[in-house]
Amino acid sequence: MLIQISKDLQGKLVAIDQDGKIVKFNQKGFQGATLWKNTAQKAFDEGMGFELVNGRFEKVADKEIQRELDRNAVPSDLPEEQLELMSFIQASPELRPEVMKMTDIKWKYLMRCAMRGKNIMMTGPAGCGKTMAAKSVVNALERPDFYFNLGATQDPRATLIGNTHFNKETGTTFSEALFVKAIQTENAVILLDEISRAHPEAHNILMTVLDEGQRYLRLDEADGAPTVKVAKGVTFIATANIGNEYTATRVMDRALVDRFIMVEMDVLDTEQERDLLDYLYPKLDSDAKAGISGIVGDTRTEMSNECPRISTHISTRASVEMAGLIYDGFTLEEAAEVLIYPRYDAAGGLDSERTFVKQLVQKYMTTASTDDLFNVEADNTEMVEGTLAS
Repeated sequence: MLIQISKDLQGKLVAIDQDGKIVKFNQKGFQGATLWKNTAQKAFDEGMGFELVNGRFEKVADKEIQRELDRNAVPSDLPEEQLELMSFIQASPELRPEVMKMTDIKWKYLMRCAMRGKNIMMTGPAGCGKTMAAKSVVNALERPDFYFNLGATQDPRATLIGNTHFNKETGTTFSEALFVKAIQTENAVILLDEISRAHPEAHNILMTVLDEGQRYLRLDEADGAPTVKVAKGVTFIATANIGNEYTATRVMDRALVDRFIMVEMDVLDTEQERDLLDYLYPKLDSDAKAGISGIVGDTRTEMSNECPRISTHISTRASVEMAGLIYDGFTLEEAAEVLIYPRYDAAGGLDSERTFVKQLVQKYMTTASTDDLFNVEADNTEMVEGTLAS
């Protein structure tokens, strides 16, 4: 990250990063680094700027900074609409919810695909925030949105096309599904949740809808079997669980998968998990949150081994639920007893998965009673409510 030091029209010293944002003096800025005003003044007098390297501001010749900025400058002959899009994408991390733990580059990629009307498939393990990310895009873009849980229906034709009804007075009539209205709504964001659990017929119906060269839906049950075109700017965002451990999922056709841009959600590391719990439960004792994030992190570390001793890790959704239990007066041991241990097989005695997980949990046990779980007085107890969707 390059920082230029200059003066504004009033002669005040200012620091501006390569994205055109002002870096405040004497405050923690990027990566926790602090740019002191007297240091910036000295650099300005010397014709120097700064480069942020590993959380530290290091001096760089101003002419070198300008040369790098000129090299990466946006061509001025681009259409205004394109320049606006590029500017929006670069600034889009500011629209990302604080609770959404996603890297800047993946968020910008997600927003760019949505702005371009691409078909997006969010993948990643259960409980990592795929649906939350999709809904965050909807909120950030402020576009009309529609939600369809494809894994919850065994009648995809009724969900995606519509139903026929018979009345002895009016005869057979056809009622369009909400999906038909959705795809005709310009700039709509359509969430296709749990697409990997959908009935194969849903995949077949979606083939023409998602194909960039076709983008239509045939209403076979309606009179004359008309076709409905997908409106301009419509973005489809699907969520999917891919892997052998998701036994209720279906193998998706390669032709269907190829119609999507893939965005993989990352599993949070221990520090990110702790940050999330701090955000959702700011009044919960720090030892309790450290214990939860430590247990969760250890299961994920174990799963990354070549021969893991457990079959699955603890999801972020589960860790948030553990924090909720402790907030409501459970101890860490009690929360693990009802929420964590049942997820692991007890067969095998001392060599079982459950025994191994119990040993992990034991590392983070404290002698604190439930009265010590909160670091504020009871009258002032507050909590930021929030949950993670799948």
